[in-house]
Amino acid sequence: MTEVWRQWGAVVAVSVLALPAAAALGWALATWRRRRGVPARVAWWRSAAEVGAVAGTLPWVWMILTPRSATRGVQLVPLRDLAVLFSGEPGTLVAQLGGNLLVFAALGFFAPIRWAALASLPRLFALGAAGSVTVEILQYALDLGRVSSVDDVLVNALGAALFGAASKRCWRVGADRLIYAG
Repeated sequence: MTEVWRQWGAVVAVSVLALPAAAALGWALATWRRRRGVPARVAWWRSAAEVGAVAGTLPWVWMILTPRSATRGVQLVPLRDLAVLFSGEPGTLVAQLGGNLLVFAALGFFAPIRWAALASLPRLFALGAAGSVTVEILQYALDLGRVSSVDDVLVNALGAALFGAASKRCWRVGADRLIYAG
């Protein structure tokens, strides 16, 4: 636990401290929309979904773009890294698999509530994959001492789709409230 706090303590602390600012931003966005004639429910749904997607994704992206003192690498063989994880330490498996599932979880959860065009699991998987490919390219291009892996892309995309599925009951409700064309 000490090692985790040493590596990610700043990210956790800033993220927790930023929560009131994120809530204030959501309130300000909703208020701004209301002043422009957007119905209250639409204004609040849109604002909450937008702020939730960003505030829930940025800390994870910050974590995976944090430099390490290692040699960068590329792993393009699907499922190779996952096989190594499953044959290794259970703690490492949980941390790596769980962390990668959570990277685009907030985006997958909130995006279909906010944007009806993303309200399908294949589209959420594609959104998660596109975000993950971008991050993996950045990891390599910026020489952050990390391995850019196709398995990370698959697990990140799966996380976006799984958390999108968790919000599926809200998709229609959100879409009904967001039909307002303003």
